[in-house]
Amino acid sequence: MEAFQQMLSQAGWAQGMQPWALSGLAMLFAGGTILGGVAVGAMFFIWTERKVAGYIQSRYGPMYVGHFHGVLQSIADGVKLLLKEDIWPTDADKFLFRIAPLLVFTGAFLSFVVLPFGPDFVGASLDIGLFYAFATSSLVVMGVIAAGWGSNNKWSLYGAMRGAAQVISYEIPLGLAVLPVVMSVGSLNLGTLAEAQRGWLWSWHLFNPIFFVSFVIYLISSLAEVNRVPFDLPETESELVSGYHTEYTGMKFAFFFLGEYADMFVVSAIAVSVFLGGWYTGIPAVDAFVPAPLVFILKSVFLVFVQIWLRWTLPRLRVDQLMYVCWKVFIPLSLANLFIYGLIRSMVG
Repeated sequence: MEAFQQMLSQAGWAQGMQPWALSGLAMLFAGGTILGGVAVGAMFFIWTERKVAGYIQSRYGPMYVGHFHGVLQSIADGVKLLLKEDIWPTDADKFLFRIAPLLVFTGAFLSFVVLPFGPDFVGASLDIGLFYAFATSSLVVMGVIAAGWGSNNKWSLYGAMRGAAQVISYEIPLGLAVLPVVMSVGSLNLGTLAEAQRGWLWSWHLFNPIFFVSFVIYLISSLAEVNRVPFDLPETESELVSGYHTEYTGMKFAFFFLGEYADMFVVSAIAVSVFLGGWYTGIPAVDAFVPAPLVFILKSVFLVFVQIWLRWTLPRLRVDQLMYVCWKVFIPLSLANLFIYGLIRSMVG
């Protein structure tokens, strides 16, 4: 937030302004910047997913809108959804049906506040930033349940129940996976976790054997957290039509997509901060010249690409397989990993 206040001061907006007003203006400016970035990023990821899917399936994907490889296709789709009729199911719970898309998007949007794009480029450098990011992303499941129940559709309700069971279950190994790194650094601040990996490539937490196991658990659990293949059971087009957002049209439907892709970036950015060196390239001489936000965003976008790649490569798991992997594999493995790291630290320290 201090960075945004400095930008406003340099622009001459702070002259004669009270500190509380300057702080409020900086918050408004930061929120608008993040919201614009989320919207543009989501449209880019949607276009990327369609192109990646096309190439994996030996076709082109969008090609015409925008001339060069359909680069404006996402904007055209956004305009189309904006102009579509907003249809309400007759027996829907109007309040829950209306608020569900906002909860899904807001949960992902709030998490951007603590993402450290650089040493001086973070909305709020909270000492409990990692905990805050996990807490706000949990709002997504509330939106999913509200959408399933509020639609008064059996397929939507099935998808919502699957989503609730899945997200709540996989939050446990997701949180346990990052604890060894938190124990090592002694902080929940995402910026501090990234700063601890300063230096050469082997300074990244990824290259510690125990942390590498944590990274694998986190990466797979994050796929379940954002409902991506092979854990897309809340949507499951071949079984539940489209799951919890079956009854949605227009911009309400678009908000679900914006929330999903924003959440994909959030979990990727957390992985970059905790395991992949944050805004550092791993080569100190290069770090002096390459802008920190660019490095951070490129790493996060690469992990989003991995999630997209997996969608068009892997088959979907059954519900019982999904729960087996969580409760009988990942949770015991992450607990054992945490215990081993704590034992090693007690012996060494």
